[in-house]
Amino acid sequence: MTPDVASTAAPFTLRELRWSDLESLRETYYLLYDERETNPEIGITLFATRPSPADEVAWFAQLYRAVLAGDAVCVVADVDGRSVGSCTVRRAAPTAESEGAHVAELGILVHRDYRGHGVGRALLARALRECEGRFETVFLRVFSVNVRARRLYEEFGFVRTGTLPREIRRGNRYFDAEIMFKHLVAAPNR
Repeated sequence: MTPDVASTAAPFTLRELRWSDLESLRETYYLLYDERETNPEIGITLFATRPSPADEVAWFAQLYRAVLAGDAVCVVADVDGRSVGSCTVRRAAPTAESEGAHVAELGILVHRDYRGHGVGRALLARALRECEGRFETVFLRVFSVNVRARRLYEEFGFVRTGTLPREIRRGNRYFDAEIMFKHLVAAPNR
């Protein structure tokens, strides 16, 4: 079992999403655009240009509503009252009444200063625990070149189901994405 508090240079705690997380999560997300300039292999899919603050507020409001409605789980890593990462698992289907409502998509965001300190691992462990009883299958996309992330997902029982060739285009470079999934409950007998 992964603890909810890790020992790093700046210890973090895990908690549920709060409206006040908007600014720090947006700042962390915006930093990815700067990172992409120096490291095109940064393992998160971004828009061609940085979204406006208004776009980010709209996105965050949609996520917050989904969490409140039970259509998403969002765990936040907190250092001294400031969020430094999140793991979001959102229902893939449009509604809870859809035939695919038992499937959710996972995404992780960790501030660059906190990577490699167990934040992503702790976020993933807690988010998957919170998904139990809510979703049956969780899937994700990960850059094929992001070996470190793929190994982490495999440690948590995610299985590679295929590759989407050239899914991400950054300038004149293309990156493949691995599609991975994890069943949170055993499939019924057929």
